[in-house]
Amino acid sequence: MKKEYDFSKGVRGKFYRPNAKFNVPVYLDCKVQQFVERIAERKRADVSAVVNRMLRSEMDLVETVK
Repeated sequence: MKKEYDFSKGVRGKFYRPNAKFNVPVYLDCKVQQFVERIAERKRADVSAVVNRMLRSEMDLVETVK
């Protein structure tokens, strides 16, 4: 590592994007991940699609109970 760095030609906010979307990583427990992977294999779907479908179903259930 250098002792000093020259930032005199640096541009503040050069890569800042106000409308950038950040995808939050979600980590599943081992048993939950295996369960979802088995469903995804049977349905020939992506694990993300299966998890999203399950969560949407849960959201609908919660809204119904309100």
